[in-house]
Amino acid sequence: MPVLLVATYNADGTVNVMNAAWGMMQESGYVALNLTETHKTVGNIKARGGFTVSIADAAHVAEADYFGIVSGKTVANKLESAGLTTSKAETVDAPVINEFPLCLECEFVEYQSNAFGCGVIGKVLSVTADESVMDGDKVDISRVNAIAFDPYTHGYYRVGERVGEAFRDGRRLITK
Repeated sequence: MPVLLVATYNADGTVNVMNAAWGMMQESGYVALNLTETHKTVGNIKARGGFTVSIADAAHVAEADYFGIVSGKTVANKLESAGLTTSKAETVDAPVINEFPLCLECEFVEYQSNAFGCGVIGKVLSVTADESVMDGDKVDISRVNAIAFDPYTHGYYRVGERVGEAFRDGRRLITK
């Protein structure tokens, strides 16, 4: 699963960041994060109406892992402890972590808490990407150096090698 770093502002304006390995694109332009309401981040999202989701990269494995093992309820400024910096997002009331090359700025849509709900739903209002990960006007995911989490081995793995063409490779299996 992708390693997603969810950043919000706390009530006092300091930055809170959490590692959310259980998240995905829900449909075009929306993200779903499987977060329980006990997370400080969920309270911040509801209070501020916005959050950012950064894609963790291989260069920052330790920082990404730190954000997942230390709670914002017990460490006041996890970002400072991790040695990272932020800028204010352009479209939502949330921080962008400067060191990560790809960030989604999201508006809070709803929290789903039924048996099959997936927690926080957000609408992606803007995507920011560092020039180093761009190929013309498109993000080149191999340049992002993204990491994924394997919940079975508790390992982080680098993502990047293109192995196929979506909506094309499977056509050879279609029979007439």
